[in-house]
Amino acid sequence: MTSIANHQQAEAWNDWEGIHWAEHPERYNAMLEAFNAPLFAAAGITAHDRVLDVGCGTGQTTRLAAQQARDGSAVGIDLSAPMLERARRDAAAEGLRNVTFEQGDAQVHPFPDRGFDVVLSRGGVMFFADHIAAFAHLRRALAPTGRLAFLGPQPGGPDRPYTRATAALSPFLRETSPTARGMGSLLDPARIRQVLTAAGFVDIDVAPVEAPMTFGADADDAVDFLFAMGPTRYNLRDVDPATVARLRADVHDALTEFETADGVRIPGSVWIVTASPGHA
Repeated sequence: MTSIANHQQAEAWNDWEGIHWAEHPERYNAMLEAFNAPLFAAAGITAHDRVLDVGCGTGQTTRLAAQQARDGSAVGIDLSAPMLERARRDAAAEGLRNVTFEQGDAQVHPFPDRGFDVVLSRGGVMFFADHIAAFAHLRRALAPTGRLAFLGPQPGGPDRPYTRATAALSPFLRETSPTARGMGSLLDPARIRQVLTAAGFVDIDVAPVEAPMTFGADADDAVDFLFAMGPTRYNLRDVDPATVARLRADVHDALTEFETADGVRIPGSVWIVTASPGHA
């Protein structure tokens, strides 16, 4: 791996949380899959585009980009070796020949100047050590007519469906798990605009999008997943088994509100952000 600006995140994504994502990509992809269509519509990938997927994880969005850029290419970059190993394996299984994966920190990775037509990210840009420096670096990697498109979470709140579904856990979620540090860095549209403007981007748009997030086949399955996820597992690591069992039962009951024929689907809200590099 080349030079790293965010050592904390590099360590975290190569530890137990990154391994869990690599072992269960279908779980994590299901949470965000409904946002793929609006994200890719915003990116506007064409057949000959060169696409960079930042924080690509196990590579679902990189593979989708490669399919759309069928006469171009898609490069996925991520800090996590376990997730990239899974990404490469899945891309090979799909027979994709125009996709590659690189391990590195996109804030400082040696990308070719103006080497990409689209920079895409399904949430990975939240975790930069220095957002302005990172986006300025990505801007230099974009062609003059290139496009930036990324997804990020909207702020939570007591009335949000996910908050209601996991309310029993709230008193116990006192710490941020290692990989989740930085997730709240780009919640405010004003902050997003300030960062991108300082990095040299223009034509910035921040649009709200809502879609259902799938957490499991039914409430039993969704509880298993939620309690295996990093933030829950990290915060309950020293909690006695009887209390954990009670929490599981309470969350299970809350999740029944969201059971559908297509699984446990909790409405989620994100920002879809687009911008242009602004250089001639």
